[in-house]
Amino acid sequence: MEKLLENQVAIITGAGRGIGAAAAKLFAQHGARVVVSDLDAAPAEAVATVIGQEGGQAIAVPGDVTDPAFPDALMAKAIEAFGKLNILVNNAGYTWDGMLHKMSDRQFAAMIEVHNTAPFRLIRAAAPYMREAAKAEQAEGKKVEPRCIVNVSSTSGLHGNTGQINYSTAKSGIVGMTKTVAKEWGPFGIRCNAVAFGFIETRLTQDKEAGQSIEVDGEEVPLGIPSHLKGMATMVIPLARTGTPEEAAGGLLLLASPLASYITGHTLEVTGGM
Repeated sequence: MEKLLENQVAIITGAGRGIGAAAAKLFAQHGARVVVSDLDAAPAEAVATVIGQEGGQAIAVPGDVTDPAFPDALMAKAIEAFGKLNILVNNAGYTWDGMLHKMSDRQFAAMIEVHNTAPFRLIRAAAPYMREAAKAEQAEGKKVEPRCIVNVSSTSGLHGNTGQINYSTAKSGIVGMTKTVAKEWGPFGIRCNAVAFGFIETRLTQDKEAGQSIEVDGEEVPLGIPSHLKGMATMVIPLARTGTPEEAAGGLLLLASPLASYITGHTLEVTGGM
């Protein structure tokens, strides 16, 4: 198999589980040295260990992407370990569902913070190692290294979704951010695209009755969707099934790879046709 990301360095947030973990492993299989970042240290370390056991290179850098100090610390760890940065995948996030008329300001703001503010800070923190590095290469007449950003959106952001006014707003916002970064950093050869996922089997789409949750400022936020709604999902998906994290990771790899060298500012829908 041709390695599409040979000699590249990738940071992937939310890479301890689900789509992020699948992407970290897939990117490593394609030759990337991977920085596995996740809120929880144990799963991040586990993914990095698996990559190492399979012959790849990876480090785990746990931390909260909503912490204003974390983006700079994450970049520093990546540069310390691997010396450069080619790919940033802004994947970290979660859902905190509720109907509009019952939603609190805090619940709404939490989605903006994790899905908009955090990626903005991470991209800004990457500027010295992506934008400025490319600018220097151009000034010196060198070949510019491949560099790109892939942001994660959702069909909720493209079409809206009942019970997700906060998540839909944030996931729509990341599309606008993607297009703006593509325009600002395009002259330096840096691409920026987004992937809008549909129904992918992760903690966010598992049965809510399973009791999975994430802690936000000391409050337990339940994850998943009611089981009776999952049964209806395949009825509106032309491929008649939900997607796997590995299939979702394929969309991320596509946009990060040389196969997408002339694609920027685009939002790819990975939805099974939904």
